[in-house]
Amino acid sequence: MSYMIRRSVLFSRLVFATSLVGVSPLVSASMGNIGSTYGVLPTDIASAQALSMFNTQVSANFYNPAYLASDSRGELTTGLLHAQPDLEATGSNGTFSFEKESQHVLIGMKTDLTSMFRNGPPIYLGFIAGVEKYGKEMLAFGSQTSSEGQFLEYGRQPLFLNIGAASNVWRGVSVGASARVTLHASAELRAVSDLAGNTEKEKLSVDAQPSVRLIYSTSVDLGRTFCQENQCLLSGWEVAAVYRTSSDTNTTVDSSVVIPGLIPASAPLEFTIRTYDSYQPETLALGLQYKGDGWRIGGSLEQQNWSGLSDKFEGDQIKDQAEVRFDDIIVPRIGGEYQFHPNFALTTGLAYQESPLGDGLTPDVNYYDSDRFIVGLGLSAQYEQTRLLAYPVRLDIGYQFHQLDDREFELSSTGSGNETVTNGQVTAGGEVHVIAGSITLKF
Repeated sequence: MSYMIRRSVLFSRLVFATSLVGVSPLVSASMGNIGSTYGVLPTDIASAQALSMFNTQVSANFYNPAYLASDSRGELTTGLLHAQPDLEATGSNGTFSFEKESQHVLIGMKTDLTSMFRNGPPIYLGFIAGVEKYGKEMLAFGSQTSSEGQFLEYGRQPLFLNIGAASNVWRGVSVGASARVTLHASAELRAVSDLAGNTEKEKLSVDAQPSVRLIYSTSVDLGRTFCQENQCLLSGWEVAAVYRTSSDTNTTVDSSVVIPGLIPASAPLEFTIRTYDSYQPETLALGLQYKGDGWRIGGSLEQQNWSGLSDKFEGDQIKDQAEVRFDDIIVPRIGGEYQFHPNFALTTGLAYQESPLGDGLTPDVNYYDSDRFIVGLGLSAQYEQTRLLAYPVRLDIGYQFHQLDDREFELSSTGSGNETVTNGQVTAGGEVHVIAGSITLKF
């Protein structure tokens, strides 16, 4: 009996230590990224992503790659984003606060590649990247259980990387595609240990491979397509459709341990830990915009298929016991832009997002997530002439506010007999403030 207890204790220590290889340095990542949670550029943040499918800037790589073809001029964009959550979960055991901010530095470029080819339609290339902690953190990853609970979508955001291309294929009709790159890491641990859990002759190798997930889109300017040379009822109207495949960041740790005199090298103690983070659901989005003289209004509907994450969690060795159920959701967005001066424009937007978290009981993991209202406001300034540059310079600033509804959850854990033990009820909610700025140089 004592041998079995010692072996169980040792196994638990090794599992814990091996888990830390994948998750301890970065325990505040989330199931989200800046593109879907907040917005890539200030204009996306300001419109609550309602006008993002018709944004001529490089963020079109993520929202609607086909719209890269809407402006033939090249551009270089740099920006900063700061998101500050102010979230709380209050229950009989006290209040748990979550205030872990996200701080991104962004850089993007768009250019016309048409001159590279002798024949064929015009081709436009776009690239955008975002790095956490203002460029100091390339890979934010976290996967853990929590007795106090943890919020599903907020926290540090992983590397954001998109590259795409678009072309005008017919009068007013454009198609595009882009690739979103995430990292899948794997680690291999080999060690010799004693019964107290002290290891020696450790060998650790870590590898990371890119995972490429595709985004497809098409965009149609109905006026250019159907109205020929004259104005008609369809003038000013644009429609777009986007399909984004699901993506995730994951880490796999393979461990093999030998205990001299107890577990021989010929039959080592082996186990594998696989866990997921930063999941992005399969998404289908439809957008509509009407552009008038100095103003525009538009909106979109997104179907986000979060149910795919339920299948992922079944193979997640850290979170599988929670049996989390995620539901597919539809996110409506509406926004507008008004150019009140030849050089200045005001943008605003509103969105409502239901929580994909289907159950308030997720043992050990204890996820929090609520329905939320999202409001955005922003200002754009474009200077046509400067002393040094031959082309216009554009400055943008955007603010976004998230209001999470209060929702009740049951803190719970898994007992020794694999039964669910409840540890009290909590009410979770709060708000999030986001601000971003960027400068865009045309060329």
